[in-house]
Amino acid sequence: MSPLSLLLNLLWIVLGGLWMAIAWVVAGLIMAVSIVGLPWARAAFTNAGYTLLPFGRIAVSRAEYTGQEDLGTGRFGTLGNIIWLALAGWWLALGHLALALALAVTIIGLPFAWAHLKLAGLALWPIGKMIVPIEETGHRRGRWAV
Repeated sequence: MSPLSLLLNLLWIVLGGLWMAIAWVVAGLIMAVSIVGLPWARAAFTNAGYTLLPFGRIAVSRAEYTGQEDLGTGRFGTLGNIIWLALAGWWLALGHLALALALAVTIIGLPFAWAHLKLAGLALWPIGKMIVPIEETGHRRGRWAV
């Protein structure tokens, strides 16, 4: 992790990242209560780690990254995302949106607001995604990429 990513991640934790990571963990624990919810719990715990330290990493489609479809990237993944959206995705997205609006008030908060907006999208549709370092994707999104 670059020094800039480290600094941004430390500021991120203070500016709402910790609370949203906890919200992702709570969503994962709720999903883990039943055996049926375990795939959603795994995705929630993975995304909790990403929400805690997002700078320097990016969420990408697992099918595009690996070049092959699997259970989570096909029709079952779409169905899983619809169920996730109804059970937990909407309230996690609302949390990210609220923090994005609060952070967008200042110029310094804009990169963090943008990160919350990207995480709100991930909160709505997390199944079939994987978190990878930006360097591995070939993306040229600059240092602010999340």
